[in-house]
Amino acid sequence: MKNIAALALISSIALVSCKKETAKITKVDPKTGKTVTVEVPADSVAKVAENPAIKDSAGVITQTFKLEKGKTYPLTTYQRDVKTMTDPQGKSITATSESTDEMNFVVDDIKGNVYEMTLNLVAKRSSQSAQGKTVVVDTKLPLPKEDDLKMIWNVNKALTGNKLQMKMDTKGNVISITGFDAVYTKVGNAVGTLIKDANEKASVVASLKQSFNEKVLKDQFHKNLMIIPKKGVKIGEKWSTSENADPSGSVKVTSNYVVKSLGNGAAEIAVTGGIPKKTEKKAQGPITHSLSSELVQSGTIKFDENTGWITNQNINVKTTQIETISDGKQSQSMKSVSNSSVMVNPSAK
Repeated sequence: MKNIAALALISSIALVSCKKETAKITKVDPKTGKTVTVEVPADSVAKVAENPAIKDSAGVITQTFKLEKGKTYPLTTYQRDVKTMTDPQGKSITATSESTDEMNFVVDDIKGNVYEMTLNLVAKRSSQSAQGKTVVVDTKLPLPKEDDLKMIWNVNKALTGNKLQMKMDTKGNVISITGFDAVYTKVGNAVGTLIKDANEKASVVASLKQSFNEKVLKDQFHKNLMIIPKKGVKIGEKWSTSENADPSGSVKVTSNYVVKSLGNGAAEIAVTGGIPKKTEKKAQGPITHSLSSELVQSGTIKFDENTGWITNQNINVKTTQIETISDGKQSQSMKSVSNSSVMVNPSAK
């Protein structure tokens, strides 16, 4: 009996000692859509600072930045597009394109609430594949042999390896980005090895200045780094933004956001929306020409709870366009479907 009692005591001690501590995290229940608090093993929860950059205060989540001097923060963007064209006879052609821009930010100094950072332009890569043939332009690889790719490689190679200076405050406002003139000069010199005509060379540099400047980069970083509205949101609360999908501004892409969860060292945001299906018709005599288009997007964005920095984005975008010509008796249609993956820091998925 004493042995049995001793065994029972040992068992109860073992049960107590094996009972794991738990931690609570808040998230949106995918089945009900309601905000719930669940218990998970404490050792599965990432350590969160006492005063994290993304925090819940009285039920309202806000985002700031708490970066460290000397630390490097990555921002690699990647996009993959698979486009399929189908002709009236049902014959299809598929083409795939990929592009990668690798960059990172090093915090050189912190003055008050302003980060002084070096923006390193590390590498660029693009590829196109169609009908069994693939062409690649990669700044980490040697100059391509194809003449029509040499110019692209030279420009991209001149763009990479450069450093820009950026100032950003703890609320994510990019105050300034400088150092572009040195980059323009470097690109101009690189282009000059292939183009001798001064006007053509100037045209290439002028085109670069339109797409690579302080305003463009400020807009890009704002979209990538600052998603949560400054006023804050609750878990499960939806907010939306829209931007022009064409130069006229008549078509807009809507993005809907919801904070799915906060805790375990991460803030996860769900993204939906797109462009509702729209059909335009034009008639000329017996011939009717119609064009329908639709864009649907969905995915997630994750931020580090402690620093506020983006750790990963993975958004899928499907665009469908159908062009039809009809004479009232018969019709022919051309269909184009594009499936895109738009990622940030893809290796952190």
